[in-house]
Amino acid sequence: MRLRLTVLGLAIASCFTAFGQDPVAQQYGSMITPADLEDNLTILASDALEGRETGKRGQKMAAAFVKAHFEQLGLIGPVNDGYYQTVELYTSVPANVYVKAGNAEYKNFEDVIYYGSSESNGEHTVPAVFVGKGSADEFAQVDVTGKAAIILLNSDDNFRGPMEMAREKGAKVVMLFNPVAAEFKALAGQFKSYLSGGRLSVEKPQASAKAPVFFIAPVVAEKILSTTVDKLQKLVQADAKKTNLKKVKAGNVAFQTKMDISTLKTENVLGFLEGSDKKDELIIITAHYDHIGMKKSGEGDRINNGADDDGSGTVAVMQLAKVFSQAKKDGKGPRRSILFMTVTGEEKGLLGSDYYTQHPVFPLESTVVNLNIDMVGRRDEQHKDSPPYVYVIGADKLSTELNQLSESVNKTYTNLVFDYTYNDQNHPDRLYYRSDHWNFAKNNIPIIFYFDGIHEDYHMPSDEVDKIEFDLLTKRTQCVFYTAWEIANREKRIMPDQNQQK
Repeated sequence: MRLRLTVLGLAIASCFTAFGQDPVAQQYGSMITPADLEDNLTILASDALEGRETGKRGQKMAAAFVKAHFEQLGLIGPVNDGYYQTVELYTSVPANVYVKAGNAEYKNFEDVIYYGSSESNGEHTVPAVFVGKGSADEFAQVDVTGKAAIILLNSDDNFRGPMEMAREKGAKVVMLFNPVAAEFKALAGQFKSYLSGGRLSVEKPQASAKAPVFFIAPVVAEKILSTTVDKLQKLVQADAKKTNLKKVKAGNVAFQTKMDISTLKTENVLGFLEGSDKKDELIIITAHYDHIGMKKSGEGDRINNGADDDGSGTVAVMQLAKVFSQAKKDGKGPRRSILFMTVTGEEKGLLGSDYYTQHPVFPLESTVVNLNIDMVGRRDEQHKDSPPYVYVIGADKLSTELNQLSESVNKTYTNLVFDYTYNDQNHPDRLYYRSDHWNFAKNNIPIIFYFDGIHEDYHMPSDEVDKIEFDLLTKRTQCVFYTAWEIANREKRIMPDQNQQK
């Protein structure tokens, strides 16, 4: 298989060596301007839209703005509601959530944090065991089946690996604790602000087969394990293969997760441009137009405008729709169809794109590629003195052909610095899984995710329009345009590697 893929890659590379500039593509690429992008973003990321939180008034206003743009361009509204794909979500608000140890009861967002939205069907009492820092060697020392797995993690440790290992080994509940009380308190404040109003989901929450997960304060861990945090830290500092975790004699722990569940309606906004001779094949270009809304309290600016996240990607999609629509009006439209889609609920868990892939307007098997644009208007600290750049994520994960095309198009037209730092699926930030492209990728649809990095204003009210570098945003949008133009107009459809081998 590896040899065949290598041969395929060389063949594709040789095909793209002669890739030359298309003057028609350049004509329309040059119509993507900083002025248009700024005009749209000034509206989309204004205070009037109140941070565009999913299901709230500002998000509805943003949807109407994008819809009006698609209507003006003459795009087709391809769903029953025209341009809106109505997305019904479920809101799960913590009702009676707690952990008990001995005669003490610990409340949610105070001494414990429930990291989930499913219900436990009443109170459960289980034995507890200490699993150190949750390494494979430590799990080998204790049996967590049907028990509470208690894991010590520092603030810079990735909790997902130990959490999933505990679940795989049959834990009934997973409890993670940071040994520093002040750090837990800060985390509890963040989670309370984010989750106390409820978590959203596409599926109605049910009692889950997966073990629920709690973050617990160090005082709760001490109560459950009948020892001190200092002793636990000394124990895990030893060689994991030599540590005797069975020395920690734990008692029982009880927990309950009772949720109040209601429904919320929101919208994906879709504009469809029909292709010519290959119109049954589809390219989907996405960005999420929602953001995180307003801070619940505090002084000064409380509106999270989300100019970069993801106002920048949304106005890029709007501009791409404009130039492709103009090309079609001029009789130079794309051979393949294009769906321009701004999705809702990304900030709540990639929900709008999840809903679309579960309820596709066009068959997923006809979808050639998803190009996803999420934060493309700024620079991060690592590139403050860099030539124009963009992080490219996922282009090579499913299709060698797409990756080769992406590289060739960039070298031909825009010559951005392609940074692949986050392309590693095992990168601690796990960005391959954290934007809307992921819902297409897990359906074996080749994707490219364009991104500018994590900057100091991420998810803060200071993510304002005046921080956007519109020349850089323009160049990145042009890069997506030329990539989409080539995919839409080439003779052969881009295919996943596994299909190429058939």
